[in-house]
Amino acid sequence: MTRVLITGATSGIGASFARRFAAKGFDLVQVARHRERLDSTAGELRTGYGVDVETIAADLLDATGRAAVEERLASSAHPVDVLVNNAGFGLPAPFPHSPVDDEERMLDLLTKVPLRLTHAAVPGMTARRRGVILNVSSVAGLLPTGTYGAAKAWLTAFSESLRVDLAPHGVRVLALCPGFTRTEFQERAGMDVSSLPTWAWLEADRVVDQALKDLGRRKPVSITGWQYKAYALAVRHAPRTLAARMARSRTPE
Repeated sequence: MTRVLITGATSGIGASFARRFAAKGFDLVQVARHRERLDSTAGELRTGYGVDVETIAADLLDATGRAAVEERLASSAHPVDVLVNNAGFGLPAPFPHSPVDDEERMLDLLTKVPLRLTHAAVPGMTARRRGVILNVSSVAGLLPTGTYGAAKAWLTAFSESLRVDLAPHGVRVLALCPGFTRTEFQERAGMDVSSLPTWAWLEADRVVDQALKDLGRRKPVSITGWQYKAYALAVRHAPRTLAARMARSRTPE
């Protein structure tokens, strides 16, 4: 039985991944901070799809909580076949206008946490010669968009490098680079996105469906929507000075 561990699993893109994998009959390990919400969503998935759902209530910025997730990923009993690194958050103000401790927490969650969880998961996957790592990055990493964009650029580059290194061992790696997606992300970060046009928004289910298609096609990066594919193409060919001018103060998920 395929088992999927998802961080940030109770809302947005993480919750959509949980539903999509449960619909395929895969068992789940849901990771999030809030026990009550974890239990509620796990119950809905068990009832709706008849799959087994484990829950780990953990703050991934806390060493003890993170260690519990690393231990679960490294376990050979009921092994994890798919890791979805989705947990994250953003800040409402550009560097250096947010407290430096908040900046450091964001960088830890967006870079240190997926690095450590991937490090815990990969040995078992390579030994079994099968596995999938899905890293939720962002189109914000394509342009100079502050520390958030820098962290997401790192995650995309990490994913692409890991994909090459792990391919001979039967492990697939995909970086998801969504644009603005209708989730709780912007509200939690305190961002004002009221002026964004309707066409700029993506739905979480659409992002996940595209990611699963691109995973099957063995693509290194998944970008959803004509608007963001055009954006990525323009950035790739624009001079860096022009690309810097294209960067916005708002941060896509």
